[in-house]
Amino acid sequence: MLCKLAWGNVARARRDYLIYLLTLTLGVTVFYAFNTISLQVDLADVDIDGLGEVLGKLLGGLTMFLGAIMGFLMVYANNFIMKRRNKEFGLYQVLGMTRGQVARIMALETVIVSAAALVLGIVLGVGLSQLMVFFTASLFKTQIANFKFIFSTSALALTVGCLATIFLVTLVFNLRVVRKSCLVDLMGSGRRNESIKTRNPLLAGLVCLLGAVLIGVAYSRLLHDGLPVTARSEELGAAMTQFEITTGMVTLGTVLFFFGLSGLLLKLLQAVRGIYWRGINAFTLRQLSAKVNTVSLSMALISMILFLAITSVTTGMSIVSAMSNAIERVNPVDYSQSIWYNEITGEGQDGDGNPEHYVMPDRPIDATDELRAQGIDIDSVCDSPLQLDLYFPLTKDEVLQIANGANTQVSTPLNMNSLSKASGAETPAGMENSTADVFGLQVMKESQYNQLLAYCGKPQVDLGENDYLITCDMGNSITDFYDKVLASGVTISLGGHELTPAAQKVDVENSALADSVMGSNAGTIVVPDDVVDNAHLQIQTSNLLVNYNKPGVSTEQGDKVMAQVDTNHISYSSIYAEGGIIGYWGISTARTTMYASTNTTNGAVSYLAIYIGFVLVIACAAILAIQQLSSVSDASRNYRVLSELGCDKNQIAHSVLAQQTVFFLFPLVIGIAHSLVALKVVIDLVRIFGGLTISGMVGFTCAIFLAAYGGYFLVTYVMSHGIVNDAIRVRYAA
Repeated sequence: MLCKLAWGNVARARRDYLIYLLTLTLGVTVFYAFNTISLQVDLADVDIDGLGEVLGKLLGGLTMFLGAIMGFLMVYANNFIMKRRNKEFGLYQVLGMTRGQVARIMALETVIVSAAALVLGIVLGVGLSQLMVFFTASLFKTQIANFKFIFSTSALALTVGCLATIFLVTLVFNLRVVRKSCLVDLMGSGRRNESIKTRNPLLAGLVCLLGAVLIGVAYSRLLHDGLPVTARSEELGAAMTQFEITTGMVTLGTVLFFFGLSGLLLKLLQAVRGIYWRGINAFTLRQLSAKVNTVSLSMALISMILFLAITSVTTGMSIVSAMSNAIERVNPVDYSQSIWYNEITGEGQDGDGNPEHYVMPDRPIDATDELRAQGIDIDSVCDSPLQLDLYFPLTKDEVLQIANGANTQVSTPLNMNSLSKASGAETPAGMENSTADVFGLQVMKESQYNQLLAYCGKPQVDLGENDYLITCDMGNSITDFYDKVLASGVTISLGGHELTPAAQKVDVENSALADSVMGSNAGTIVVPDDVVDNAHLQIQTSNLLVNYNKPGVSTEQGDKVMAQVDTNHISYSSIYAEGGIIGYWGISTARTTMYASTNTTNGAVSYLAIYIGFVLVIACAAILAIQQLSSVSDASRNYRVLSELGCDKNQIAHSVLAQQTVFFLFPLVIGIAHSLVALKVVIDLVRIFGGLTISGMVGFTCAIFLAAYGGYFLVTYVMSHGIVNDAIRVRYAA
């Protein structure tokens, strides 16, 4: 009997359950589809060991967190349903049902709706997971050779577990409501007068303007100060304090803005009497003002959540795009090994406290011979490795002495700050507080640069006696800075020569000096060989570059041979020569490793950004939808009175539409505004490491999110219109 009654209730109240069912179905769909990532990676033939398992664990843990958010939403949605059906539940008790029986009916209804959401969600999730296989293949730049249907029992189990948890939380809430509810309150819920509180429109308008001012000041502070990560270590504490103040200002400003928004609109439109007194605009604005006490905080919270969703998706996907576009350019060879040399001479101690002597080398070591001495058969994979020597622009007479084995920072005239002053070019964003005034650009001989170009199959350059070039592969903001320096014709003095630019722009495509993820060359000046010889510059680094050009040697074979560098613990170990330690073995990198690392990062960032963003957007839209449906339900008597006074149904519908447009649109607009300012800072910072672009995938993803948000708005309006029509049909109060 109770089952039959519960089934009938669900069928009859299907409109009330629509938001609940829609949100739960979308949650199940997303939870299942994203947790099939391990199968998608296998089907897309992504050849990265452990990638599917890593992403699976990452998304699985995130699903539990997002499931908690979804549980909160379902309790919130269930609260709306309970309020709509208070009188019905009271009637059950009048007819002789116990509270326990009423609770069982509610539990059965929740089971029916949850089961329907599970079935619909899994069906949609299975379909979505098949499509996501192609997205995964596109993301990891692979081809699907043998597509087949995939179904993940582990993803199903995780999804069912999350849904069961949500159901139990909702059930506990329902039982608590039934236990605490009073029959008189349930039966009289429709007769209680609605409490409407409005504030002085002028005061509310001033509060709204104050909020807008705080937001504007916070924007200005963020654009001026940037993110704390750009601060020097000694200034990090103060920078964090300023950032916290900025965050507090924008948060408080957002709350105040929404708190006074309706009052400001009311005051402005009251001044335009032709609009205020047209139709039922006065009623609409009064309704907006009446809600300000209960919705201002939630709308501010929704704006901030939308800001996080938009920023995470846009930034994450754009970084993925930048890394994908740069990966080939910043990995010019199959393998590279760096060597770092001492910049100063002195005494120090090793990790065990033993005394060691540090000296500056007169010439770079022969890395190829050193590797051979370590038993690495480099000759088996290449015919002609290449070593590049990079110099630090200081003469030996200008160096400072070392203390306790730690390098002392030394100033050099060839640095970003000096070039900025000479050219008038603004220092790249994010580097204002950096050590750009301490560490200078490196110097490379023209002959060495031409050897690099020839080794990579590129045309060589021909500098005059007094010309120079600047190379850089670190990102658009830095290369744009050097472009302005070169275009301004800045003259530099080195080795008794006055040098002028040989080109107007940096050749970014031919600037990589070693394999890396986002770039290895923050700025290197290429000068004629005799300039370096006359300047007596100190060797700073050298890079051994290897292409597997031996006939019959595959990339896999070459990587296996060169992997012995790490196996033999050469990396980061000291390099000894006559007199003591002259430097250290630096980073060893294989191009295939960089590609695999980039693909792994891209996959993780993309999936996390889309997953988090979509769930947050659903959360915001669902909260707004439930909030507005509850508001329309509470105000149904007002709409009935308007109808009895002769107001046209279309005017009432337009009033509802106008109110819901304000409450859906304004948080989205403010969230987008916050995102645009934050993205300006983030993009300027990330452009130091790579060209950050808003790719087509970002636009497509955001379009899907906006479609989901707009879909909730449409469903909310349709349901609200039905509630109003039901109220209008009842010509007399119950």
